[in-house]
Amino acid sequence: MENIIGAIVLGIVAIVCYVFSYLQFNEKGFLFNNAYIYASKEERKVMDKKPHYKQSGIVFLMIGIIFTINAIDMILKTGWLFYVVIIITVIAIIYAIASSIIIEKNKR
Repeated sequence: MENIIGAIVLGIVAIVCYVFSYLQFNEKGFLFNNAYIYASKEERKVMDKKPHYKQSGIVFLMIGIIFTINAIDMILKTGWLFYVVIIITVIAIIYAIASSIIIEKNKR
């Protein structure tokens, strides 16, 4: 029974991540990106937000996929889906770092 409750909670978190991803891809709502959050008010006014929205949308999508796979793993009780989650997590981290570097290079 606790596996079902855990899977439901993970599913809800995944849905929230998918909603945030959708909003970020459509450039609506608050921009959940470190470059924007840490920028001054003057920098935010002149900042090209489009690549930051795209980056945040992709990262939220990957996080949603991670939570979805974890929910499926809790229901099916497989051992190998854990490794899929690890691989997707590593890809998400590498993407976040690499895309931040690319965005900064394109800014200049």
